[in-house]
Amino acid sequence: MPAAIGERQRERLLRMLAAATFIIFFQAYMVAPIIPALSNTFGTSVETVGLIVPAYLIPYGIATLAYGLLADRLGIHRVMFTSLAAFAALTILTATAHSIEQLALWRMATGIGAGGVVPLALALVGRLYPYEQRGRPLGWLFGAMAGGMAFGSPLGAMIVPFVGWQGLFVAVGAAGAVLLLVLLPYRAVIAAAVQPVTGTLRDLFRGYKDLLGTPRGQRTYGYVLVNSMFHSGVFTWLGVYFERQYGIGPVGIGLALLGYGVPGFLFGPVIGRAADRWGRARLIPIGLVLSAVAAAALLLGFPMILAPVVAMVLSLGYDMTQPLFGGIVTSLGGKRAGQAMGLNVFTLFVGFGLGSLIFGALLRFGFGVAFGLFAVIELILAVLSFALFRSEVPSQAVPSAAGVTQAGADVRSKS
Repeated sequence: MPAAIGERQRERLLRMLAAATFIIFFQAYMVAPIIPALSNTFGTSVETVGLIVPAYLIPYGIATLAYGLLADRLGIHRVMFTSLAAFAALTILTATAHSIEQLALWRMATGIGAGGVVPLALALVGRLYPYEQRGRPLGWLFGAMAGGMAFGSPLGAMIVPFVGWQGLFVAVGAAGAVLLLVLLPYRAVIAAAVQPVTGTLRDLFRGYKDLLGTPRGQRTYGYVLVNSMFHSGVFTWLGVYFERQYGIGPVGIGLALLGYGVPGFLFGPVIGRAADRWGRARLIPIGLVLSAVAAAALLLGFPMILAPVVAMVLSLGYDMTQPLFGGIVTSLGGKRAGQAMGLNVFTLFVGFGLGSLIFGALLRFGFGVAFGLFAVIELILAVLSFALFRSEVPSQAVPSAAGVTQAGADVRSKS
């Protein structure tokens, strides 16, 4: 840990970063369950309205590549605060949309503007905590992501009938502005934690080559992509599925999705500690299997009262995979932590967008085909993960006080 940052200050900063992560993911996922309501408002099919989800996620993912590079060169504090300000302003401006096309354009702009907060927060954790201690703080951030999903989905659906979709965007944008003000006193702390990295364009491409040039990097980023496609595809269309399958309205959809994100929100740090103690090799396959089981349950059908439980299992599968992949990524970047995490979040959000698009395209064959195909692919990933991630076990090395910038717990030197 840098000498300029005390333990209490580091923990307070972690919680502020978690709050910013929460509100950004709240905004990202609050629209999925209100797709049917927006369809009625704009007189457009749900398939067309559903495009506003990837319209945000894919530009967000692409933008993270640029933000990671800018952070390495200009300083993580400058880029992070600019991005959070853009998120707040553009989210509020989204309420001015008068058509689904305008709404999609504002969502694209917001995705581009907001892409520098979460990946840089994750990269910052990689600088503030030694690798063997990152499970808990990463659990906080990924738990905040899950919490944003958990509360964004049901509250988005339940609040809209009272304040309208415009009021929802204004309220979330205002919350982002408040968080920006709260984080401003930590500007110097963040600047001291991560120093800018200089280099040429050749160094930039060499960095990507190094990240993707080892079996460990390839399998980690590959799993981030495909696993995110699975979760986004299934989750984005759950609201439409529940409406068609059970004939429920926005409030019912919100209640049905109430379980999603709860495991990560409540147990994210615990899952992170478990990964630090027992190794990611044990937890990742379990998370993938749980995800496949949840999709299979949706395929087979169940009483509506069990919907929150199925959503909770699906969420737990996410919470036991993507945060652990993120932990591995923090050990891959070396001095270019922003570039490594930028590539991770790029992969994550492009996967989110592609998963939503692919699942929506499969709906022409019915929900059964879509759920079945996604469940089979996730199960295959689970089986392969036993071999591919078997080396992700903790070492017996004792953490040193100067070990913050040098990852050393899992077998990083292995392929």
